[in-house]
Amino acid sequence: MSNLLNAVNQRTNLAGQNRFELLLFRLNGPQPFGINVFKVREVIQCPQLTEMPGSHPCVKGIAHLRGEPVMVLDLAEATTGKGIGKTENAFVIVTEYNRSVQGFLVSSVDKIVNMTWEQIKPPPQGAGKSHYLTAVTEIENKLVQIIDVEKVYAEIMPVDEEVSDDTKAKSQGLALDKILVLVADDSAVARNQIKRALDSIQVKSELVKDGQEALDWLRNKAKEWGDDVIRRVPLLISDIEMPRMDGYTLAAEIKAEPALRPIHIILHSSLSGVFNEAMVKKVGADQFIAKFHPDELLTAVNHWLTASQHA
Repeated sequence: MSNLLNAVNQRTNLAGQNRFELLLFRLNGPQPFGINVFKVREVIQCPQLTEMPGSHPCVKGIAHLRGEPVMVLDLAEATTGKGIGKTENAFVIVTEYNRSVQGFLVSSVDKIVNMTWEQIKPPPQGAGKSHYLTAVTEIENKLVQIIDVEKVYAEIMPVDEEVSDDTKAKSQGLALDKILVLVADDSAVARNQIKRALDSIQVKSELVKDGQEALDWLRNKAKEWGDDVIRRVPLLISDIEMPRMDGYTLAAEIKAEPALRPIHIILHSSLSGVFNEAMVKKVGADQFIAKFHPDELLTAVNHWLTASQHA
C-alpha cells in the first residue's frame, strides 16, 4: 500500500502527451475498475466515519482528513446497488474534481498503470443510458471499466444548473441563428449539462463523446463548408480527459490546422485540483474553466462568441 500511495503522491503531469495514469481498484468482486489518477488526492484505509442522519443511502459518513471533513460515498452501492458492507478492510479513494473533495469507498486497490488515451475506448454500443461507464480498456487481458464518477456524484449531490437572468441578458445582440458550439465530453451527464446551459441562451450545440470524434467532425465540416466553418463553429468546449484523444491533444491538433486555427477553445474540466495553466496556453486553448458552474461557463461563451463576431 505504501508504494501505491507514493505513486499517487509522486505522479508526474502527463498532460499534453495524450497519456495518463489509471488507478485500478475493485468493488464487490474480481472485476477491475479504474479512475484517472489526476482526480486522486490520496488512497487511505477507511477511517472511522461520522454518520450523517438523513443523507443519501450511498453516503456512508464523513471522514475527517487532516482537519477537513470529506463525504465518503459507497461506490459499489451507487453503481451496482450492493454496498461494500464492512468498512474495516475497505479503502477510500479521496478525489478532487468539480470544485470539491469527496471520498469513494472501495473494497480494494490494486495498482497504477501508465496508459495512452488511444488505449481507452468508449463503452460498447448497446450498453444503454443507465450504465456508469465513460470508457473501457484492456489490461493484462482483463477488461477494465472506467467509472463515470461525475454521474455518480451528480445523482447523489445534484449541481445547481440554474442560469441567472443577468447571464442570459449578456447573450442578447449576438447573431446566433447560423452558428453552433461544438461540445466534446465523454460524460453524458456533463454533455447534457452544457447543452442545457447553451439552450438557455438559445445557442445551438453539437455534442460528441471524445477528442477524436470532435476533430473528425470539424475536419468534415471544413471540407463541406470551406472557410465558412470558422463563422459557423466559432467555439469548442472540450473536456480534458477523454477516450482516444484528450482535450490537450485535441486543442493542439486544431491549432495546427490553418483551416481550424481561429476556432476559440474552452477547456472545461472536472480536474480543478491539478489544472495546468501553462499546458492550456501551450496547446493554444483560450481559457480553462472548472466544472460545473453554468453562469461562469456561459459568461465565457458570450465573451468568445462576441470576439468571433467582431473579429
